[in-house]
Amino acid sequence: MPPSDQPPWILDARRALGDRVRVRRLHQDLTQERLAELTDIDRSTIQRIEGGYNDAKISQLLRIAHALRIHVTDLLH
Repeated sequence: MPPSDQPPWILDARRALGDRVRVRRLHQDLTQERLAELTDIDRSTIQRIEGGYNDAKISQLLRIAHALRIHVTDLLH
């Protein structure tokens, strides 16, 4: 389903998840580039997740949570 066809609540949840990733990353003084290196995820994918433009895969969320030293549920809150 293209992003424009997603229900508003999904788009809101995706943006909120991206905000949580960004806040945690900045709290640890990490750049998107550094988080990408730590997670082996492309920086542009990190950027799209943080911007709420991408549906993140569970494996990506697990890698991000591990790199940020938090539990994945903290991102999904």
